[in-house]
Amino acid sequence: MPPLVRAELRVAVVIPAYEAAATITDVVARVQAAWPSAYVIVVDDGSRDGTVSAAASGDVVVGHDSNLGKGAALRDGIHAAITHGAAVVITLDADGQHPPEEIPRLVAPIAEGRADLVLGARRRAPPMPFGRRCTNWLSARLATRIGGQVVSDAQTGFRAFTREVALRVAPREERYAFETAFLLDALAAGTRVTCVPIPTVYDGARSHFRPWADTWRLARVFARHAGRIVAGAA
Repeated sequence: MPPLVRAELRVAVVIPAYEAAATITDVVARVQAAWPSAYVIVVDDGSRDGTVSAAASGDVVVGHDSNLGKGAALRDGIHAAITHGAAVVITLDADGQHPPEEIPRLVAPIAEGRADLVLGARRRAPPMPFGRRCTNWLSARLATRIGGQVVSDAQTGFRAFTREVALRVAPREERYAFETAFLLDALAAGTRVTCVPIPTVYDGARSHFRPWADTWRLARVFARHAGRIVAGAA
């Protein structure tokens, strides 16, 4: 992407973080290197391990007094991005599994007017755990059915979307189901979605995903779109 486009396009990067002191400094530095003019918003979701001080190199740290969930962190970060005047909002995780170096590739379809929401799509292959590959395949098939557009990774949190999408799509979920609800609601609303391949990175770090509770919440999100799953997109 030409440097002039990067300088003129107002981009905000939202990084939800929980107990991420070991990785957040590096992630913020890589974001700033990938898109130097980006406004970097770290949302600390009640960490107790020094995440706030480790994230100090970002432009702003939004803090929660207690752990409210990834969805709450994303919602507050997106709100901060919109308040700052961002034309494009990027979300990525604080654990280093989303390579910030891919940000220009995610923004390109939006800058070129080809998409309103871009997903950083990982390959369903090692090092992605086998169980995650299975759920990723199923959720991608269902999302494709709901939106009538090809979605190759419905579970990715590495995304770029326009200000208009951020203002129009506002799921009520507080935890991991927020990302799924955001995507499915955007697809149901006719948002132009495209996928950009990104490296699949898994380093074995402990996940904060709670298999039973969060899987149940995800199932409820898909159930809201049962009609489209059965009949397909209009």
